[in-house]
Amino acid sequence: MTVAAYIAIYAGVLIFLAGCARRVWQYARTPLHLRWELYPVPHEGPYRAAYGGSYFEAQGWWRTPQTRDRWHEWRVMAEEILLLKSLRELNRRLWAPSFAFHFGLYVAIAAAGMGTAAGAVRGELASGLATAAGAAGSTGCVMVVAGACWLLARRLRDPGTRNSTHAADIFNLMVFIAVFGMLACGYLARGAATASLGEFARGVIHFDRGVPVGTGFGAGVILASALAAYIPFTHMAHFIAKYFAWHSVRWDDRRNVRGGAMEAEIAANLGRRPTWAAQHVGADGERSWADVASANPVQEARK
Repeated sequence: MTVAAYIAIYAGVLIFLAGCARRVWQYARTPLHLRWELYPVPHEGPYRAAYGGSYFEAQGWWRTPQTRDRWHEWRVMAEEILLLKSLRELNRRLWAPSFAFHFGLYVAIAAAGMGTAAGAVRGELASGLATAAGAAGSTGCVMVVAGACWLLARRLRDPGTRNSTHAADIFNLMVFIAVFGMLACGYLARGAATASLGEFARGVIHFDRGVPVGTGFGAGVILASALAAYIPFTHMAHFIAKYFAWHSVRWDDRRNVRGGAMEAEIAANLGRRPTWAAQHVGADGERSWADVASANPVQEARK
């Protein structure tokens, strides 16, 4: 069980990182989005962002360098990532279970980090980190299981979410319940002769095959590693997509300067031949985007 748990962790981490890198590469290579003026933009700063203003309001804005308030941008990102602010404001019924689920994941990830640090150091610091990691890990697992059960019930019973629920959503929630339930039960019910979290982490770092790992906890570690490897290849990798959706779509207010890189990207997009299902758009794969964008669908429909 010990060697199997070690191998599962190494493989799970490598596949997770490779899958995330592949996702980043895919999103980074997508064409320039259809530029709309979407406000508020957080890097305008708290004053303008409060009412959806932009630097276009300033006289002679084209004569001054474009500045960005990175601190306010990171603050908005932190509120969205850690507190799910938009979901709380727009769908309070779904926010509570989603917050429990996601925040439990963050706590569990932090526990894994503390456990790794405990395995890399010695003495009282290692003991303190291991104790904190054990408490945080157990709390995080319980929050994930509770949040996943709550979300599962909401998706099955709430008409507002039932219509958008697919079999994969149910399967993924059940996997999280099983994996994190196994992790919590395996760790809390481990025998006195088995390794503590700090000892296990030290064993992972040094590949110490002599570290005794309980069957339940080892099975939970293997399942968690498999889950980590699975996530980047599903829609659960939305944490990567969200970054590009924010920075490359919602918050992209760069100036289109004559002769600049953006002008070249727009020109390339105008030469593409889109294929959209909406018939009124006329994107049949033969006409270029420039032809589609310059045509009047209403007039063509009357012919």
